[in-house]
Amino acid sequence: MTKLRSMMAKASIFSMAILKTCHGFYVPGVRPYEFEQGEEVPMKVNSLTSIHTQLPKDYYRLPFCRPNGGPKMASENLGEFLTGNKIQNSPYSINMLREVYCQVLCQVTLTKLEAHTLATHIKYGYHNNWIIDNLPGASVGLTGSGQQQTHYAGGFPIGFIAQDTKEMYVYNHVNIILEYHNPEGKDGHRVVGFAVEPMSIAHEYAGGYEWDGESSEGFTKPLDVCETNAHISRDMINGFKRVAPGENIIYTYDVTWEYSETAWASRWDVYLSEDHMVPAQVHWYSITNSILVVLFLSLLVVSILVRSLRRDIAGYNAMSALTDEEKEEELDESGWKLVHADVFRPPSNNPMAFCIMVGSGAQIGLCAFFTICCAAVGFLSPARRGSLMTATLVFYMLCGCLAGYVSSRLYKSFRGRQWQMCTLATATAFPGLCFMVFIFFNTILAFFRSTASVPFLDLVIVAAMWCCVSIPLVFLGAYFGYKEESMEFPTVTSTIARAVPDTSFFMKPLVGISMAGMVPFAAAYVELFFIMTSLWMDQFYYVFGFTLVVFVILLITCAEVTVLLCYYQLCAENHRWWWFSFFASGSTAAYTFIYSFFWFRSLEASKMLITYMLYFGYMFLICTAMFLVTGSVGALTSLWFIRKIFGTIKVD
Repeated sequence: MTKLRSMMAKASIFSMAILKTCHGFYVPGVRPYEFEQGEEVPMKVNSLTSIHTQLPKDYYRLPFCRPNGGPKMASENLGEFLTGNKIQNSPYSINMLREVYCQVLCQVTLTKLEAHTLATHIKYGYHNNWIIDNLPGASVGLTGSGQQQTHYAGGFPIGFIAQDTKEMYVYNHVNIILEYHNPEGKDGHRVVGFAVEPMSIAHEYAGGYEWDGESSEGFTKPLDVCETNAHISRDMINGFKRVAPGENIIYTYDVTWEYSETAWASRWDVYLSEDHMVPAQVHWYSITNSILVVLFLSLLVVSILVRSLRRDIAGYNAMSALTDEEKEEELDESGWKLVHADVFRPPSNNPMAFCIMVGSGAQIGLCAFFTICCAAVGFLSPARRGSLMTATLVFYMLCGCLAGYVSSRLYKSFRGRQWQMCTLATATAFPGLCFMVFIFFNTILAFFRSTASVPFLDLVIVAAMWCCVSIPLVFLGAYFGYKEESMEFPTVTSTIARAVPDTSFFMKPLVGISMAGMVPFAAAYVELFFIMTSLWMDQFYYVFGFTLVVFVILLITCAEVTVLLCYYQLCAENHRWWWFSFFASGSTAAYTFIYSFFWFRSLEASKMLITYMLYFGYMFLICTAMFLVTGSVGALTSLWFIRKIFGTIKVD
């Protein structure tokens, strides 16, 4: 006993030490960089994005200033390409602690095509996404009441539309506001904040000077609005820059440095909390809502199932102890024991498809669990763009062993003979559907010249990962699954199937399936709103601890609802529970897909057909994955439950 206490104490100290170190940085493996005074601080530009079109575009597709020598791509990982990121260098010259006042960057004379392209992107609400020292640029603007407000996600707009005249105006001046911190024991300075205040200014050179956009004089000549050693404010603006063919747009920028007490390790806090725009109480409300649903459902399951099962099992076992004459007198025997010779009969319709879908759902579910866990402990941070997508792909491939093992175990218990076909379909069905949809959308996006169109080389890499890693792992899992003994059932299946009697309306399987998904959906819909907002509205989402809890609660709720409904189906002498358990639990995905139609209105989507195709196409894939995960949880839990209850009764 003393030895056990000693071991527990050591384990507790070790766990506390690990947890203590986890608070150091959001991004393990990324170290801060100290800039010397006057050292260049590179600024990069990412793809232009719009929540109204869902089509990210190349920054330099619009008539903006270009760097000397042309734009150059920054190093990107696979996840960044798959999520539509395209990070490039910029022409802005920024140096540590060096203030910049109304610096002319370039002049662009709009052609008819350029004016139309720029106006169209302003109309669709496209935003710039700039990056300095791996920090995205926050947007500083004014609210309707004239109050200054900062948004930390989604970038800043490229222009605006006048409400009265409906004319387009471009933001051709930016105040770049940078915050720095001096760490103890270090000589340099760290960037801990980055915000951009965009403005539209009808720049004119003092004295009527006209610039050709190329001579060096234009970079030093004073502008009417600019004052010496003074940053531009909104009060100094005397007119906005209109977007029209033949207009000369002069791009300028200011750079302001401000000291901040924010440490480098905490600089992402304001981005992840959106400066506390969404209170943490909202997420706690989501968790409380989910827990209450689970508690209510658990009490319901315990009160109904446990009491009923105890009574049923005691009655059935007492019946088996009677003599033949006494049994003949008990002719009114009914309930789930009557289907003992049929309850483990393989599905009459598509047993192979059932095994494939349960195996695929187990793979996706385990992949989601590992990914959310890694994100919850901080390994998948927004600072590492594309890391979430990359981790999802890697975990999905590695979990292929589980898919092959589960599908093979079930298929062997069904006495299936086409095990090669079952394993191949398990390895290719769902990923093949995703890959075909992805290729279809990728081809369309290429015609739109969107940065969401993945380069051919990256498509080859994804295909190679699937064919050379995922599929072999599925076959490996199936090999071990078929090597094991067939799953044993507590009852013997009869040769002839028992007829299913007619039941009341509320006991019909379709009614149960359609109603089963409501409870799990109710347990997760609040957190689902924030996930959808992050996914489609370019918002940061990093409360993966809440996501993990809601995910577990969702699976528990699906399992409890399905077990309860399967019990009632068996009591109604319906032994066809295999597909029922899968669809009853999987109907949660149907409610999620229906909810996506109502949520779609918050996007204020453009009238472009591709926007609707992208949204509903990818939501269909997401809900299909959710259907497989929840369905497999319901089916496997029901299998465990039915084996347990039939193993406790005596059958002649």
